[in-house]
Amino acid sequence: MAMRRLLKDKFAVVAAAVILLAVLIAILGYLITPDHTPFANEQILELSCRKPGTSVKILYLNQPQEYASVWWPARMIWGEKSNYRAVPILSYHFENEFIVVKASTGSDLTDGPELKYSLTDVLYGIPKADVVADGRNLIVNFRDAEGRFMRKDVKELQQEVEQENLDVRHYWLGTDRFGRDVLSQLMIGTRVSLSVGFISVALSLLIGLFLGSVAGFFGGRTDALITWLINVVWSIPTLLLVIAITFALGKGFWQVFIAVGLTMWVEVARVVRGQILSIREKEYVEAGRALGFRNPRIIFRHILPNTLAPVIVISAANFASAILIEAGLSFLGIGVQPPMPSWGTMIKDNYGYIILDSAYLAILPGIAIMMMVLAFMLIGNGLRDALDVKAN
Repeated sequence: MAMRRLLKDKFAVVAAAVILLAVLIAILGYLITPDHTPFANEQILELSCRKPGTSVKILYLNQPQEYASVWWPARMIWGEKSNYRAVPILSYHFENEFIVVKASTGSDLTDGPELKYSLTDVLYGIPKADVVADGRNLIVNFRDAEGRFMRKDVKELQQEVEQENLDVRHYWLGTDRFGRDVLSQLMIGTRVSLSVGFISVALSLLIGLFLGSVAGFFGGRTDALITWLINVVWSIPTLLLVIAITFALGKGFWQVFIAVGLTMWVEVARVVRGQILSIREKEYVEAGRALGFRNPRIIFRHILPNTLAPVIVISAANFASAILIEAGLSFLGIGVQPPMPSWGTMIKDNYGYIILDSAYLAILPGIAIMMMVLAFMLIGNGLRDALDVKAN
């Protein structure tokens, strides 16, 4: 019945779709990002601050140091280092065993410096090779990185370069000042925001449910002590408490999760305590005591399940708060540390561009934060209405 009522709320359905899309992006990670490198951190300085929708022709140069291919589950989580160096170019042509390109200078000029690369250097990272004439054809003799002798026709090498090492790269949301793909940064930043929300809410539920149920069920001095602790933590501003915990634990990815989670249990504990105070005198609780059930069984199997409706609503609101707090900490420089992308870090690095012609660099992550927070608040409101039996 609650699910049917929830599905009638159009705003909650749209919010759930946004959240599911974000979760899918966070799970697939580097498998679907345009930039597959770790932290989506491929920097091409010649492409600094390119506008959204920019398309650039790229020549990929094989690097001497080759990285082993990564199995797809590992690539999905951590990304994969590239075996190529990307060179943005304006045009190219072949001169026998060489490819001559006009490189992009990072400006909007239609001309650039002319660079010349050996075909074997582009394909295999071997700058020098022997070229011999065989009738009308030119033959290239060389040894690959493993020392194997190879003999190839120049036209064959040219075709390989055109098929494998030349491509057009599209930057749908543009690039930042370091030439990194903004879309890839936003997509990996989704993983950070959802992770901090999920782990923080889980930690707050673990602490809040335990302390709130103990305080509400046993009452007396136990209730007074836990209530005093709730009031003390409640009186401290959340952001200041998170900053203090972050300084104590150090800067980093997991430290942010713990710091945010340790500040969100208070509201859960307060609500659970109030719910249990009104439930503990019910007939089924007295029946459990009469049957000799132990207190932990009565609390966790009979009382807590009847208090989950308001806890679910609070968890949705806490999820949104965790995303905002993480973004704020990253903006202040004490949250997720570079090169790991975070929406808050992206705003911090690019807020100066708001008054320039590249305001999108700060506006896009701000829109992403706004959409995720709004989605969780709407789904929380929808759950509140769907689970409210009296209102329905």
